[in-house]
Amino acid sequence: MNGGAGRTVASIPAFEKLYEKDKDFIIVCEGGMEFYKGHPQLHELAYDHWHKNLFKDYIKDRDCITPEPYRVWEYYNQKCSLAQAFDIAINNEGLREVPDPKIYMNKHELVQGYKMVEEIKAVTGKDKVLVFQPFGRTAENMGDFIIDGSSRSFHLNDVIRICKDLRDDYAIIIMSEFPITIEENTKVPVAVPQVPDVRVWSSVIQIADHFLGCDSLGQHMAKALGTTCTSVIGSTYPINISYPNSPDFDIIDLGEGKRKFSPIRLTMEDEIERYNDEVMELTDESFKKIVSSVRKRLGKPRSYQGTYKPQEQQGEVCPTHGVVHKNDAGVTHAKQPAQILGRTGK
Repeated sequence: MNGGAGRTVASIPAFEKLYEKDKDFIIVCEGGMEFYKGHPQLHELAYDHWHKNLFKDYIKDRDCITPEPYRVWEYYNQKCSLAQAFDIAINNEGLREVPDPKIYMNKHELVQGYKMVEEIKAVTGKDKVLVFQPFGRTAENMGDFIIDGSSRSFHLNDVIRICKDLRDDYAIIIMSEFPITIEENTKVPVAVPQVPDVRVWSSVIQIADHFLGCDSLGQHMAKALGTTCTSVIGSTYPINISYPNSPDFDIIDLGEGKRKFSPIRLTMEDEIERYNDEVMELTDESFKKIVSSVRKRLGKPRSYQGTYKPQEQQGEVCPTHGVVHKNDAGVTHAKQPAQILGRTGK
């Protein structure tokens, strides 16, 4: 298995189908096995690609295949979803219905997500929480700009505009590997936590009230965890990468009638990316559709009534006194000779 975490989640139903008829296989995970963890059948069959003696002990005497859903005919002709394309590639049973993917969380992960969500509720004073993932895997940071050459992500200005509209009524958590600065409002901040563990993000999405995203990992996580979702689609097709028949999903297809199919992992055609370049830009009408979908799913705003109190930031332990000094403790320290001289002390 290669590719991003969204592909891993989408592959789960196909591997479950394979397990029903043949249990003698393993899954080598080039992009990490995070979303197979905890799965009652697949966890013990999944290996990170750096696992010790993986080739000698597990691969050498087996046939090796790499399923590529983007190269399945039904996929690039908009006849099937990503999960169905994995099923065709892995099980060779043709186009058929597959179950929704499932992610299995443990208590530790759930508590981490719960604490993060409750802290953000307590700080903002809002009881309903939206997780917003504005950027897909192909987005990149270029100085002051975040751009996505494949036109699958929101534009940064639109991200800020959406947050400004919603934050007075709901707590917002931005799911992004890039730091984002929303115009400061000390009373109602927008949270942009830097959380590297995608399983903690799974817990946050499961506990949150709604998810807003694009063609990205988060919408697959929302589907697997039973969280409602507003999915905004640009250069790709909803039938391929989202869940247009799900009652829990609102699909806002910005690219309908405007895009050309982008043959990702098939060809590298510059003309198609240029043609689709502006497809994710929001008009006033599409902006209203997105915000209306989120507000309808979240319902009437209400104030946070919980008792959670954010923990105070802990300082570093003083090497002289062996304790953490409070800011108002009035403790001063003489500079060490090495600090005065700017040397190591030798």
